[in-house]
Amino acid sequence: QVQLVESGGGSVQAGGSLRLSCKASRYTYTSNCMGWFRQAPGKEREKIATLYTGHGVIYYADSMSGRFTLSQDNAVNTVYLYMNNLKPEDTAMYYCAADTFRPARYCGGTWYIDNTSWGQGTQVTVSS
Repeated sequence: QVQLVESGGGSVQAGGSLRLSCKASRYTYTSNCMGWFRQAPGKEREKIATLYTGHGVIYYADSMSGRFTLSQDNAVNTVYLYMNNLKPEDTAMYYCAADTFRPARYCGGTWYIDNTSWGQGTQVTVSS
């Protein structure tokens, strides 16, 4: 059973930083594709970064590299998203995702909402 629990969201002023955590069940985490996405009100869900937990290769969306950093901790089955120099336009619900059927070589490809397991989301609000 896929289990994802996000934490770490909150309100921050522009220029600030946050670290989001996604703790997964061992089944979900081990050698699978996982990642972080976000969805702002009235907008489509967009990918921030994904990785294959087995070898740790990370794939960033073109518009997300630089201020966002993905990392993993195998000891606690957790994927982290570090966000720096936050801007008001980063305000969104942030979701952890996993696709236990996706081969490792496709972790960086297009993800589809219906074929993906999602956490409950954690809200990030950036004020100017």
